[in-house]
Amino acid sequence: QVQLVESGGGLVQPGGSLRLSCAASGISFSIYHMRWYRQGPGMQRELVATIRIGGITSYADSVKGRFTISRDSAKNTVWLQMNSLKPDDTAVYYCRADRAGGVGVGGYWGQGTQVTVSS
Repeated sequence: QVQLVESGGGLVQPGGSLRLSCAASGISFSIYHMRWYRQGPGMQRELVATIRIGGITSYADSVKGRFTISRDSAKNTVWLQMNSLKPDDTAVYYCRADRAGGVGVGGYWGQGTQVTVSS
């Protein structure tokens, strides 16, 4: 079965850094766009970063310049490097896989990993 397993979350002080990891199995990783979303308490899930199959990246304005998304097909893994963290970055972070060219086709979600940035 398809699995996306996030790890690397935790508690960090403002200005600190964390690196999240998403390990994929059960899919042909190289034909999937990969994304990171986050959802704070009482908030809608929002798109944070995307890395497409060709390596092109995009970021939400709120994290641009602070976060970096990357992938390694040999490891079937996508990462989110988070620097200069702010309390507003506190959320559960989710990995998502979307098949390239798969408009109208549902993707896959990981279970999420908690990131807490203290005040």
